[in-house]
Amino acid sequence: MTNELKSSFTLGALLCIGLIVAGYILGESALKFKSYDRSVSVKGLSEREVPADIAAWPIRFTAAGNDLSALYASMETNTKQVSKFLEVAGFSPSEITIAAPVITDKLAQNYGGQNVSLRYTAKQTIAVYTTKIDLARSAKNNLGELGKKGIAFGGEEYEQKTEYLFTKLNAVKPSMVEEATRNARHVAEQFAADSNSKLGKIKSANQGQFTISDRDSSTPHIKKIRVVSTVDYFLSD
Repeated sequence: MTNELKSSFTLGALLCIGLIVAGYILGESALKFKSYDRSVSVKGLSEREVPADIAAWPIRFTAAGNDLSALYASMETNTKQVSKFLEVAGFSPSEITIAAPVITDKLAQNYGGQNVSLRYTAKQTIAVYTTKIDLARSAKNNLGELGKKGIAFGGEEYEQKTEYLFTKLNAVKPSMVEEATRNARHVAEQFAADSNSKLGKIKSANQGQFTISDRDSSTPHIKKIRVVSTVDYFLSD
């Protein structure tokens, strides 16, 4: 066998061995990649009920008449009575905001030939913004005492409905995210056990959106906080 032939044979043998080794390495890599690619996506829920910490309470009352000066005087008297009622109840002046009265002249509203018995109507709003939730709820129940004195209050229409707020979300966020993640892992562990797999590390995680809602229509001062976290875990045999 000539030297050139020997060299060609040796080179071919080396190439074959190289291809076999490379194929084995690629095969192992593919198996590892396939193993690492196995994952499960689970959701974890955390819910909590908390008391509202802010009450925004708009108090609206109205009056009507044909004498504009007398109507303004009546609204001023009623405003003082409502303000005094709130202060006696325990609210500070800084928690009470008094808006200017809104006067409507019905004859200027193009009512045509309609018979207007009372030409002017007035609306007055006093807003209470407070952290004293229980005091606000109690005062609302006692507001009818002023109604007995001739003050006509509006109902709970949308624009004057008392709004209860929870403003301390950042204080409960960390513990709720931890709870949601822990619940998600519990679900993932159960899935892994049922599928004869082992739960690996977290592949990806999504905290989810926090939502705050009333517990129900009867208790708007109690809030329900909710968050759902989505977590992807690796699985292995």
